[in-house]
Amino acid sequence: MAEILAVRLTPRGGRDAIEGWALDVDGRPYLKVRVASPPVDGAANAALIAFLAKRLGIARSDIRMIAGDTARLKRLELDGVDGDDLTRVFGPRP
Repeated sequence: MAEILAVRLTPRGGRDAIEGWALDVDGRPYLKVRVASPPVDGAANAALIAFLAKRLGIARSDIRMIAGDTARLKRLELDGVDGDDLTRVFGPRP
């Protein structure tokens, strides 16, 4: 079981936090996340993966970035997580 999660990441956000769900121009949901780490040498991506793993209660190795390594909008594959888990942790999608 694996779930694909779209995330809009804000690096240097002052703190690590979930800012809720939003919709892109095509109506697809994405999760807005901010991390304190800067976007240098993959630090913000690593902080994002560690933060999401902690919130979801899974290992960091269960999260893989499948698109958007250098972009603000990222797609992550989450092993051992389903849509109900995302709703429980991050709230209902719009």
